Amino acid sequence: MTRKKILGSHVKRLLSGVADHGRRHLTEVETDLIQTGLLLEEAIEKLSFNFMAIHKTVEAEQATIQLLLQGGTATPEQRAQLEALQGQVGGYVNAAITSLQFQDMTSQLLDRTLKRVTGLREFLGTLGAHGDEMLPESDNEQIVELLGKVSMALAIQSLELRSVLRKAVSQQHLESGDIELF
Repeated sequence: MTRKKILGSHVKRLLSGVADHGRRHLTEVETDLIQTGLLLEEAIEKLSFNFMAIHKTVEAEQATIQLLLQGGTATPEQRAQLEALQGQVGGYVNAAITSLQFQDMTSQLLDRTLKRVTGLREFLGTLGAHGDEMLPESDNEQIVELLGKVSMALAIQSLELRSVLRKAVSQQHLESGDIELF
């Protein structure tokens, strides 16, 4: 293989590697952002449902409460409903709190996304730093050697980043048990 072909092969491999790594990390960022949006949507839906349920439950007993405040006497059925009110509201409050725990999972996703963006920035910084080492008067062998170093450094950075970011997002102690997502 001629020196020109060797150089061209190294440049091609480097550019392909940069494009592949960048595309892969950006795809993961996009996936994490979509999953974050889904978690937030579900959490907000559950919060809205539970707050409305609390309001309806308390509102349903308002007539009995008003009767008691005016010195009236509640029927046995009304008393039973009032006694059950605390448990019903407590159940809805617990479900709302569970919905708030989705914040932890979205926080984990956003943290992972931020690390991936930071890693991609460092990846591009490494590329730029090694590019600065290349001098216009460098001969083909020096360029090939430098491109090999750059490719190796980028591959190592990419592997390190992937190994750190492969952990699933999880939440414990939700009403339905532990959850591990994504």
